[in-house]
Amino acid sequence: MLAIERRNRILARLKAEKHVVVSELAKQFGVSEETIRRDLDRMEKEGQVVKSYGGAVLSESGVAELPFVVRKRSNVEEKMKIADIAASLIDDGDAIILDASSTAVFIAQKLKTKKNITLITNSVEVLMELSDVVGWRILSTGGTLKEDSCALIGPIAEGMLAAYHVGKVILSCKGMDEEGGFSDSNDSHAALKRRMLACGAQKIFAVDSSKFGKRSFIEISGFDGIDAVITDRRPPEQWERLLASHGVEVLYPEQA
Repeated sequence: MLAIERRNRILARLKAEKHVVVSELAKQFGVSEETIRRDLDRMEKEGQVVKSYGGAVLSESGVAELPFVVRKRSNVEEKMKIADIAASLIDDGDAIILDASSTAVFIAQKLKTKKNITLITNSVEVLMELSDVVGWRILSTGGTLKEDSCALIGPIAEGMLAAYHVGKVILSCKGMDEEGGFSDSNDSHAALKRRMLACGAQKIFAVDSSKFGKRSFIEISGFDGIDAVITDRRPPEQWERLLASHGVEVLYPEQA
């Protein structure tokens, strides 16, 4: 196999799994670990990956963020199940934060029957969804518009959040794995989500089942200090044990 073909296959695996291990790649391709390290060195110089201890992850430039309109139309049934549970946790008069995710739009739709909600978001789409709601206090973080995501990010958005405290923060993520916790594909999104978490008395992640066991580019948070994970179906037993060991409640349709 040519080196360029091997590197292309490594990149394809990275895009599917978000993280690769040198020893596993060496076995897969039947070459030495040193050969794989040279491949990863080359790919890092080309801006495709960021080397980590024992392996590599996709670089920010190597992660293709799907356009919001595409993400909004994917996994709709799962997102609606999550939105139903999230809405059940929110009472009239609550102050909440929603991030800029397609799941957050479904949650916003389910919240329209609530009264006297204070909502802070960095999502242009959520703001549009709630533009006809009467009796709420809706605040935008402001900030720089991120292409394809309908998200406001950056120092202005982070600075705005510093002044606020809310009862519940509900966030999305691109992956949730046993070692790294919750992760995202973009460092600016992750930084803002960390700022959002700091604002909330209750910290909740909305994670559809396809993201369990996956690691994306950059960590948002570990499990400690997170109050709940909302997902679309009961997770495997090992995940229930892991989350329970960190004091994280798991909410899914069959038992919510």
